[in-house]
Amino acid sequence: MKNKTLWLSILLMFGLGGNAEAQRAKPGIEVLRDSSFEILRGKRVGLISNPTGVDSRLVSTVDILDSAARTGTFRLVALYGPEHGVRGNVAAGQHVASGRDARTGVPVFSLYGATCKPTPQMLTGVDVLVFDLQDIGTRSYTYISTLGRVMEAAAENRIPVVVLDRPNPLGGVRIEGCERIEPGFSSFVSAYPVPYVHGMTIGELARMLNGERLLRNGVQCALTVVPMQGWRREMQWKACGLPWVPTSPHIPTPESACYYPATGTAGELGTLHIGVGYTLPFQTVAAPWITDAERLATRLNALPELRGFRFRPIHYRPFYGTDKEAEQHGVQIYLTDSLPGSSLTLLPFYVMQELAAMYPTRKPLATATPARLSMFDKVLGSDRLRRLFAAAGYRVTPEMKSYWRPSETFLARRKAYLLY
Repeated sequence: MKNKTLWLSILLMFGLGGNAEAQRAKPGIEVLRDSSFEILRGKRVGLISNPTGVDSRLVSTVDILDSAARTGTFRLVALYGPEHGVRGNVAAGQHVASGRDARTGVPVFSLYGATCKPTPQMLTGVDVLVFDLQDIGTRSYTYISTLGRVMEAAAENRIPVVVLDRPNPLGGVRIEGCERIEPGFSSFVSAYPVPYVHGMTIGELARMLNGERLLRNGVQCALTVVPMQGWRREMQWKACGLPWVPTSPHIPTPESACYYPATGTAGELGTLHIGVGYTLPFQTVAAPWITDAERLATRLNALPELRGFRFRPIHYRPFYGTDKEAEQHGVQIYLTDSLPGSSLTLLPFYVMQELAAMYPTRKPLATATPARLSMFDKVLGSDRLRRLFAAAGYRVTPEMKSYWRPSETFLARRKAYLLY
């Protein structure tokens, strides 16, 4: 009996008990493959993807479709590279070049360079566009903008779009931020009016952009979403049972995706270091002029509004970037509450509130350049949060919280597009 129990334990340890497949989320690419690529059969296919488009065994969607195309099921005629490129060999913010994919020989067209939207020439000879990118659940991440631009071009050129769905690493419950993008603040980091943390999968977002006519000029494309199997809204990344591929160089882990909406906005100011260039991207708030990191951590840990976080003093020197080797002092952030009770997106304002109290002459907003403030506002979709904060003497106010709350109208409309 003991030997039987030991053998069963070993089977379960190595995933041989037959339950591993049932316990993980199956991404859209696997569901599409299980259908023998039926919706692509006989068509000329264009694929928008990058290294995050993989199956559970880390086989690239590019290679999966190329392999299927070689059997004659369909033709893979074009690849489209978003930020970082089809094979992920381009740094953040750098233009992606067009050319030809070395592995498959398929032409590659850049969607992060001279244009972020496929031109009619790029779509020549394409019958259907397939979109497979791993989003991170935050509006300012450029993959959402790429999705929208692709759908707009598809609508204008009467080409159907197939979105292969993937998990939201933040889960599908947490929603934070005003969905409005004020006039003059629309950009590639705030392209569509959804909350800053939207709690939707990439497929659900596509359905909402299309159904609510949120694309430019209200166009709509012929859209098919291939849903996942086994994903539930409360599931964060670890529960999905899937490997993580860095969605960009500074999102190396799924935890990085959680901290991105907490500090990414502050990083736009140029007056605070958020761990990018060090080993903790988006997980710190620091500066050379913070002389009492211990006191800052104590003040932040005492705030009831930040009960879902813990802060510890940290001192480090970035390895690269504009602040390379400049000694930084501040706090490392730990997210201790995965539920929506604590606000990721207002956290930078609470940190700046405490810094303003500790260092009245070094307020991060007051010392930022106009260009940096402009980008900060564009990421948030408005300058209103910043202005309310400054007008209140650099304190977070109920008015800020009320403004930043997603509207009930949006939340009601969102429900119609949820798949899980």
